[in-house]
Amino acid sequence: FLTIQQKERYGRYPTTVSANDLAGYFYLNDDDLDWISKKRSEATRLGYALQLTSVRFVGTFLENDTHVPPMIVQLLASQVNVASLSCLNDYWCSEQRWRHTTEIRTRYGYREFVDKGVRFRLGRLLCAMCWTGTDRPSILFEHACVWLIKHKVLLPGVTTLERFIAEVRTRMESRLWYRLGQNINQEQKNQLENLLTNADDNGRQSLLDKLRKGPVRVSSPSLVKALQRIETIRSLNIVLPTPLYIPQVRLASLARFADRKS
Repeated sequence: FLTIQQKERYGRYPTTVSANDLAGYFYLNDDDLDWISKKRSEATRLGYALQLTSVRFVGTFLENDTHVPPMIVQLLASQVNVASLSCLNDYWCSEQRWRHTTEIRTRYGYREFVDKGVRFRLGRLLCAMCWTGTDRPSILFEHACVWLIKHKVLLPGVTTLERFIAEVRTRMESRLWYRLGQNINQEQKNQLENLLTNADDNGRQSLLDKLRKGPVRVSSPSLVKALQRIETIRSLNIVLPTPLYIPQVRLASLARFADRKS
């Protein structure tokens, strides 16, 4: 349900970083600076600072600095006392970057998506959003990314997160349909099934299809047909129980869907 552009932006820096994001993610505190100052070379100090701030901001570690805005690299270099930015070329070719990612995970408490409790907590949030709202899957995806970054969970693969959200939505849709039909008795089921029987001789249209298609022209004959349609529906005498414990926003969404299909 994501576009190609959305997949390409996943886990990467945006083209522009706001001043608020710069202040919130890319200014190192005293503890960070004290720890980074213990690194020997300029390359390891700048590389460590870039990995640390990147995982805080985009939710994942970097393989290179290709997509990092230059202003961020310059800002970090000024904080860790690095004069030449070209030292990063040596950093990306070294084994230090792999050691740094392990060190950052341990020191700052970052977890994997598959760790115990992560999927349950995120799933609980998404279930609540799906049950009480009608957000598009792409919006749920954005909320999931924000939640993962906020709770120090490294972003999984884009298809992994897509499948997880799709599973949650499917579970909530099944719950909705179960609730809608929970209190319908056998007589009411038979009445609803009779609506699906053929209403014409050629067998192409059911009674339900015929009743859903109202007149589209504004005229006296159309008004008569509309009144006859209402009388036909009333004559069926189908009374269904009021659905319980279903948010009004979901019922309104179903009503809009039925109206579009009519």
